[in-house]
Amino acid sequence: MNTFFGLIGAGGHGREVMPMLRSMINGIPPELNAESLFVVENLETPTHINGYRAISLEAFFELEGIKRFNIAIGDSKARQRIADVCLARDIEPFPLIATSAILLDSNEIGEGVMISAQTIITSNVKIGRFFQANCQCNISHDCVIGDFVTFGPGVRCNGNVAIGDHAYIGAGALIKQGKHGAPLKIGAGAVVGMGAVVVKDVDPYTTVVGNPAKLLVK
Repeated sequence: MNTFFGLIGAGGHGREVMPMLRSMINGIPPELNAESLFVVENLETPTHINGYRAISLEAFFELEGIKRFNIAIGDSKARQRIADVCLARDIEPFPLIATSAILLDSNEIGEGVMISAQTIITSNVKIGRFFQANCQCNISHDCVIGDFVTFGPGVRCNGNVAIGDHAYIGAGALIKQGKHGAPLKIGAGAVVGMGAVVVKDVDPYTTVVGNPAKLLVK
């Protein structure tokens, strides 16, 4: 029986995290005949990318054997759309967590997460479905993070922070610690700019930038 681990998305992030998948595959028993491959949604001609086979999403669906997937696409809406298509075909997601990541006690981690190198998640953190954390992020105690949230590299999220679905936290952003029972809130669909220092709540579907972070007026 062949087992296929499809990494959907072969852009920059996909190529960065494929070695994480390769490390995971190395620990799978040989009899499962596991293969990691790139899946590109509308790829017209099969090819190879960084030495890995790359096929279309439809071709992935047609493979004979066990199929699992994860999605290395930064656009959270596209991530949800593709996840829904795969789940509707009864293809299960796999978590992709770097061996150098540190996850401490009593965390709840949703399906399809992608946690990159040297990221630290401390204790009593709740993370939703298809969350992405790029390299060297830090998520402290008692945070609650929704579905399809994206963290750029080097995000520092202190304790007691609540982040809504589809929020995007840019590289190097720093989020102030909230209070027990009164977390600092970043609303659904909000965007926190690169290097922003968030010291108060961020409304849903707004963009904040700067130090301290303020509303970006377009």
